[in-house]
Amino acid sequence: MERRSFLAAGAVAGSAALGGSRAWAQGGGVSDTEIVLGQTGILNGPLGAPIRVVLAGAQLAFDAVNAQGGVAGRRVRMVSLDDDLSPEKAVANYNALLNQHQAFAFFCCVGSGTTAAAASLLTQTGVPMVAGYAVSDSARTKAGGAAYFVRATFAREAQALVQHLTTIGVSRIAIAALDNPGGAEVIQLGEAALAAQQLKPVAAVSVKGDASNAAAAGKTLAESKAQAVIMYLGGTVGGELMKGAAAAGGQSQMFYGMSIVPGDLTAKLVGKQTSGLAISQVVPYPWSESDAQTREYRTLAERSQVPVGYLSFEGYVNALVMIEALRRAGRELTRPRLHAALRTLKLRVAGMDVDFTGNGGNTGSRFIELVRVTPEGRFLR
Repeated sequence: MERRSFLAAGAVAGSAALGGSRAWAQGGGVSDTEIVLGQTGILNGPLGAPIRVVLAGAQLAFDAVNAQGGVAGRRVRMVSLDDDLSPEKAVANYNALLNQHQAFAFFCCVGSGTTAAAASLLTQTGVPMVAGYAVSDSARTKAGGAAYFVRATFAREAQALVQHLTTIGVSRIAIAALDNPGGAEVIQLGEAALAAQQLKPVAAVSVKGDASNAAAAGKTLAESKAQAVIMYLGGTVGGELMKGAAAAGGQSQMFYGMSIVPGDLTAKLVGKQTSGLAISQVVPYPWSESDAQTREYRTLAERSQVPVGYLSFEGYVNALVMIEALRRAGRELTRPRLHAALRTLKLRVAGMDVDFTGNGGNTGSRFIELVRVTPEGRFLR
């Protein structure tokens, strides 16, 4: 199998005119031998490391289908550009992916503010975007019929976490989220989920993406006497917050991460304190022996030295959905045909139901599973 080949380049300076994007959209964006998928997201720093793992997982599936002749005889190639989660850079990247890299569709793009900023471009060009990562519910709505999200919504994650906590008798709940538009919205979603249980958060803190205020935020959480903290924090930020809370006297607090929290990476940072960490996962257990696609994923990951875990597995699942949509669109591949295939797509992938045909808007899955993380970074169902 070929080595992972996605291009992780720096954000492209400047942008092509929107009219150029329209012209490319009308041109089709696919050749006789290749389908180019464009991806933009943060690829460096504390928040970028997990994204690279997600993309590596997706590349496993693309490499596998390419080794079998591609999709209807066309190889699938992914081009990634770094946008630092900047809306301006993201829009520039979307234009560059269309006009310079000749992307046919967008895949696994990252971020709430970045997706919202590109919504009008997606709508006007007619270019499908599939399997966005860490995209807020409002940004999903803004992207309208242009985007198709595989993972469950953050509202559903928040509801599942609050329901679990209240069921086990926890009522003093705090929320910690990234200091960005997506994080601000997650705090609101958490407040709404708590309100449904006649509760309010005992604290709500925003943590910067470089974790520079993690110690101060952790102190606030410790002083709130929260029994449990719901976290929407990517990369190493969640671990730094947990360390800050423990240093301020919150050693007994439990932490419940949303799916963007990388449990294995967090375990490396906080060690024994990880015993109080659980995460709501939006894809099934990557170590399952009962599902053939999951077993195949592990074989491919081990062969390519990609870390086996929820991050790479989500990328793999996303790519399987993308590949199936391309197959169903047929050899006469156009963007309208891909949209049509996605809108009628209903399948079971790696033990998870994905259905874009119902009334759930542009979100295909409702799957949520709560797992605990051991101090060694292992996941327990």
